[in-house]
Amino acid sequence: MSDQMSNAQPQFLTVGEGEAAREIAMLVRPAQAGTGAPALVWLSGYRSDMSGTKAVELDGLAAELGLACIRLDYSGHGLSGGSFGDGTISRWLEEALAVIRHVAPDRIILVGSSMGGWIALRLAQELARQGGPKLAGMVLIAPAPDFTFELIEPNLKAKERKSLAERGYFEERSQYSPEPNIYTRALIEDGRKNRVLDGIIETGCPVHILQGMKDADVPHAHAMKLVEHLPADDVVLTFVRDGDHRLSRPGDIALLLSAVKGIIRSSTNRQMPA
Repeated sequence: MSDQMSNAQPQFLTVGEGEAAREIAMLVRPAQAGTGAPALVWLSGYRSDMSGTKAVELDGLAAELGLACIRLDYSGHGLSGGSFGDGTISRWLEEALAVIRHVAPDRIILVGSSMGGWIALRLAQELARQGGPKLAGMVLIAPAPDFTFELIEPNLKAKERKSLAERGYFEERSQYSPEPNIYTRALIEDGRKNRVLDGIIETGCPVHILQGMKDADVPHAHAMKLVEHLPADDVVLTFVRDGDHRLSRPGDIALLLSAVKGIIRSSTNRQMPA
């Protein structure tokens, strides 16, 4: 299976026009003929990419089950072009939407980690509004919808506010990388326009949320708040008592793959005639 995965060559799609054009890298695993199951779409978190543990494991599951799997790197991430500093939720959402429309599967299951969970929820809204592949389900790992508005803005220190005003960004030490996290004024202002926790979110599909209770980045109360905004959907929330933000340990990965399989099963059952 690892050979199958390592042989995949990234494809590139140009998104945006003129000075806003950027080359978006994607890894697309085609479905085996006749499965009829939805394609899996991986949506990474902030500063993560499509070669991370969870993304690769999801692709491995797709290989095992004969499903299509679509992974992409947002601009300024991984193999994609564009500057990280130009990144906003709107921009990264546009790229995810462009890749999904380019590959054009009939049905999709969105699997979003952290910020990827926010982009998944915005994708659900945009697909409902504009049309496109049918959303068969969603698995959200430590989802961080509205994190700029809900988790960053209320906790800004005076020196960070000053840096945002004077330099247009502030830096914060990262526990995952020697490079600091950079949050720009553009990201924060654009985040306000992409809020989903300001009303009812209707995804029209089953949603399974996995959340660590020892998550230092996205408190588990945030996952509970998200559930309150999904009253019309079939939602399962699984807490991992000793889980951190990444949920990348073998047991966490097993939970993730099991959640995805559950959504695949429910989507296949719903396709069957009564």
